[in-house]
Order: sequence, then C-alpha cells, then structure tokens
Amino acid sequence: MKKLIIILLTLWVLFGCTEVEEPTPTPPREYDAAELLMLEEMENSFNFFWEQANTDEESGGYGLINDRYPSNVSLSSIASVGFGLAGIPIGIEYEWITYDAGFERAEKTLDTFLAMDHYQGFFYHFLNKQTGERAGTSEVSIIDTALFIAGALTAGEYFGGDVKEKAEDLYERIDWTWYLDPSRNMFYMGYQPGGGFAGHWDFYGEQLILYVLGAGAPNEAYRTDQSVYNTFIRRQASYGGGETFISSWFGSLFTYQYSHAFIDFRNREDAQGVNWFENSINATIANRKYAIDSHDTFQTFTANSWGMTASDGPRGYNGYYGSKPSGYTDDAHRNDGTIAPAGALGSVVFTPDLVKGAIQYFETIGGLKGEYGYKDAYNFDQTTPWIAGDIIGIDKGITLLMIGNYFDDIIWEQFMKNEYVNLGLERIGILPVESSETN
Repeated sequence: MKKLIIILLTLWVLFGCTEVEEPTPTPPREYDAAELLMLEEMENSFNFFWEQANTDEESGGYGLINDRYPSNVSLSSIASVGFGLAGIPIGIEYEWITYDAGFERAEKTLDTFLAMDHYQGFFYHFLNKQTGERAGTSEVSIIDTALFIAGALTAGEYFGGDVKEKAEDLYERIDWTWYLDPSRNMFYMGYQPGGGFAGHWDFYGEQLILYVLGAGAPNEAYRTDQSVYNTFIRRQASYGGGETFISSWFGSLFTYQYSHAFIDFRNREDAQGVNWFENSINATIANRKYAIDSHDTFQTFTANSWGMTASDGPRGYNGYYGSKPSGYTDDAHRNDGTIAPAGALGSVVFTPDLVKGAIQYFETIGGLKGEYGYKDAYNFDQTTPWIAGDIIGIDKGITLLMIGNYFDDIIWEQFMKNEYVNLGLERIGILPVESSETN
C-alpha cells in the first residue's frame, strides 16, 4: 500500500492533477440455473468429506473417510480419502472452511498414512475408519493407492511446506516396479498378502494415472519404464455413428473420468496421437446416446437421464453398469435401468451443456436429494421406483473434483504443478500439442 501511495504521488508531481485510472475490477461471474445447482452439489459433496472424516486424534484412523454413508460407517476407502484431500483446496477457496482448518486436516491425515501399515508403499483398499487397520480381507490396491496419492499431492501443492513434504514422502516410498508383472511389462490389478498378485490392467480404464505416477516416481529405483504405458489394449470403437474412441471394458463412465480429475489432459497427445481428453468427450457422448436409444428397454434412460457407471443398484453395488462400446464385442456391460448422478456430473468438464440438462432433470426427482446432495442412484424400471439409501464416497469425489475443475480448474491447477507428475507425463510421451511434433 505504501509503495502504491509513493507511485501515485510521483505521478501527481510529474503530471500535475492528471487523474490516474484505476484498474477495472473483474466483474463477478454470473451463473446460469444449472450452474447454481452444480455449486450446491459441489458444496454438499464437500461437506460429506469434511464432516464424515475421523477427527479423533487419539485413534489410529484420523482423517479416514467413509466408503459410503449412512450405512457401514466403520468402513473407509483410501480412494475416498484421496478425493477428500483434493477437495480441501476447494473448500478453502469457496470459503466453506478456513485455510488453517484445511491445513491441519491435510497434515494430520498424511501423518496417519505415514504411520500406517503398507506393502512397498501401497495401502489396503479398505480400512477400519477408527483404527486404520485392514478391513476384512481387503486387497492391497494399486489404483486406490494412486487415487489417494493424487489427492495427497494436490493438497501438498496447495499448502506447500510440511504438507507437500509429507505427501511426497508417501509418494517416494512407493515401489511401482513391485506391482509390475515383468513377463508382460504390465501392472497387476490386485495383491493379496499370502495369495500373491492377480489380474492385469490389460485394457483401457481408469488407470492412466498409474503410468504417470509410476514413470515420474521421485525414487528412481522405484520408477517404471515409460514403455509400460504402451502395453494395455486400446480397442478403437464407436457407437451410433459417433466418433471413434478407445473404449473401456464395461463402458462405465467412471473409467473415463478418474484419472482426468487430477491430470489435465487438455491439449495433450501421446506419441500415437491419442488425446485422452477428447477420448472422454466421445465416450460421454456415446454413453448418453446409448441411454436415449435404450429408452424402450429402460424407461429410466432418457436424453437427460444418462450416465451409466458403477454404482449402487436395486440389488446392491454393481460394477457392470455401462454402455456400448464395451468389451471386445460390445456385450460386456449390463444394465437394469439404474442411473447414478455422478456418471453425468463427473463428465461436466467434457460435455457441460449435456450435463446441465441432466442436473436440471435430477432436481425433479423426488427423494433423490439427501443430507449430502444427490443419493447414489435411482431406477424407475422396478415395480416400485427405487432410490439408493446411501451415497458412495468415490461417486461424491468425482462429482466434487470435476465440478471444481469445471468452474476454476482448481484441482488441475494444483496437481499439475508437481514436478514428478510433469516428469511422468514427459517420460511416457503425453505432451502439449504444440510440442508433440518436435519431441
């Protein structure tokens, strides 16, 4: 302020009473009706992560967040914690919490994980929320560890200091080569202590973030070769006359979203010319088109009721919900009329106009909203219309982060600051379009 006063006095002396124009303030953003609903759902989603975290500092599970709510409140998923950590900057920037409160929550949550049991840096998928111990026979999960680490790195870049240091300490101790099948140069899908590794990430899905984090790992001894990125199957397919894209196994929308919540793939291509952001746009359009075309089979599916993705259904959780194209012959997906709001909302950065129509429709469904916004799913193809009783942490997480990216690029901006993330992208050859031809 003092410097500004000196400058103004100097100008007055040099130019007399000539008025100095002040910079025009940026006008506040105007939101349309659908965007106001998105803001509400973003805040409700944030509140779930903030309020359902364990804040008992005497427990072994400080910072752990429910896998689902309100049922099974003792179960936490590490992916849910990752989404919650990434959401803290959103809560601060929108003034739902204070900076100090967010800093404390992030740092103490990372302390919990630094003290927690792990295998070569990888964590169990599910944990007891109070103790931080393995829940049941949960596997040691590579993808859920990656989503947790992505959230930790996002918080680390936002806060800097001890939070950044602790997040990168957790990242540095992960031995990505341990989870690699050398015979196929491909990541395994799961690990059971005493049972060994099982499955492979052999088809396109939500795992893009694995290749980036693995190739850019801070510990060079634990860093995977960039060629691992080239080993999974890339099935080119299309639906209903739409654009061709690389499809996932069940055609579930979350597979085209999760890595994108953190990595800004816009205006980037790999060595084969694949733009993963455009790929997700095309997959989202195909999902909606399939819903429209399937209305005669499932009355729940319409032009504004779409977004088939893994979610709760009338008979429990179902990971098969999706659309064509799927599998090798477009028949791997299964549907019963269930729609999860997170399916569409998680694609808001890809097809905002289509999502606006969907969220305005969600508002018309009686009983769909609960304490933390939209419940997990609904289905009108049952004898009695069905609405989920629970919300699921990862569905709230993709909703929170993608709406945040839609409005402010907030998660992308923080995550993409990390030097190891950028190193990973560079090593596997996912480069800005303007430099892809010269590298």
